[in-house]
Amino acid sequence: MAIARVPSTVIDCPDPEALATFYGALLDWKVNLDGYDGDWTEISDGTGQRFAFQRVKNYTPPVWPGQDAPQQMHIDVDVDDLDEGEAAVLALGATKHEHQLGRTFRVFLDPAGHPFCLCQA
Repeated sequence: MAIARVPSTVIDCPDPEALATFYGALLDWKVNLDGYDGDWTEISDGTGQRFAFQRVKNYTPPVWPGQDAPQQMHIDVDVDDLDEGEAAVLALGATKHEHQLGRTFRVFLDPAGHPFCLCQA
């Protein structure tokens, strides 16, 4: 039996609404702005999976692959086609990272500078 349930991944950022909107569009998840106070919001898939976004004063984005400001965390998402996925995330406001390591995934930065990967099996 689980000790806890309904896990959330919480991502620090300078603008929770903007980052929730970005990831909501990327994953086609609902952005929840009910009671939004400017410091915290969430997205969810409707089955209990959630990401939360928390405002951090004086936020410093990670610098990957360097370790002066390490990535702290990143999200991998699966896509059917890397080229189509890349075009879509760039249109949402992502930036393709200059440092690419593999052929089955691509590294991008979300609008707050967090690395995330599009992966194709």
